[in-house]
Amino acid sequence: MTYNITLIPGDGIGPQVTEAAKMVLEASGVEINWEIVEAGEKVIEKYGTPLPDYVIDSIKRNRVALKGPVTTPIGIGFRSINVALRQSLKLYANVRPVKSYKGVPSRYKNIDLVIVRENTEGFYTGIEHMVGEDAAESIKIITRKASERIAKFAFELARKEERRKVTAVHKANIMKYTDGLFLDCVRKISQEYPEIIFEDVIVDAMSMKLIQTPQDYEVLVMPNLYGDILSDLAAGLVGGLGVVPGVNIGEKEAVFEPAHGSAPELNSNMANPTATILSGIMMLRYLGEREAADRVEKAVAKILKDGKKLTPDLGGNAGTLEYTKAIIEIL
Repeated sequence: MTYNITLIPGDGIGPQVTEAAKMVLEASGVEINWEIVEAGEKVIEKYGTPLPDYVIDSIKRNRVALKGPVTTPIGIGFRSINVALRQSLKLYANVRPVKSYKGVPSRYKNIDLVIVRENTEGFYTGIEHMVGEDAAESIKIITRKASERIAKFAFELARKEERRKVTAVHKANIMKYTDGLFLDCVRKISQEYPEIIFEDVIVDAMSMKLIQTPQDYEVLVMPNLYGDILSDLAAGLVGGLGVVPGVNIGEKEAVFEPAHGSAPELNSNMANPTATILSGIMMLRYLGEREAADRVEKAVAKILKDGKKLTPDLGGNAGTLEYTKAIIEIL
């Protein structure tokens, strides 16, 4: 079977890491027809927007996309492409597996958890405005429909991957209406999965617990803002964003992408493509190509454990291409 997949190279190191992932996925033996579409800073001058309609059309047509990081200026310029993509395609679930790999420098071992983040509401709906000249207001939206949907997604993921526990993260002690509604919805859905342990933890306490005993957690489900923050915190437990993949999933489409940014300051052939390759592995599993996905992950794990051909951020001196070819040689 041949899969038609949208490929969005992105900005900065995006083209490097997506090309690396493309090479590795093709070496896995899975037949993929890549439809390459451009988005980000490079297309603004031509189209007047960083996210032209043809990008959305391509993803809707192919249903699956692999995306490199794109640049979003802080405080000025265009709105986040990532947020726009999620809202345009109703990609309601952001999923970031956080896993320890031998050979990756880290203070922790044996971490294997998944952060499930509600992707469409909370503070990231973009409803904010100035109140006069000296104040600004941002409005947080939490709905029963979206909260129950993400809760069900988290429990289904736990059941499918044979994980034993789901933890809801919230601030319902202070935000009693918004986070209170979210927590009530997750509690309700948890009753449909009696074989899975359910608990809830306040977000500030969760930040501490992830540092103290990250091995205690398996699936964490939470509203948008908390998920954005805690997924980066959790990445720091396993060696950084360079080894953390991700996906945004909706009812029809899925966009796979690394957790890290575009890092435009990095020189050519210096980027670590591991997170993008791992995102590609997630994509293969999503497509049902589990055998190929397992082989690619074993190859990546072997390269990381051997430590002979690692990129600079992982403590080695190999370039992006050399690291990628080493994985392909094992495949």
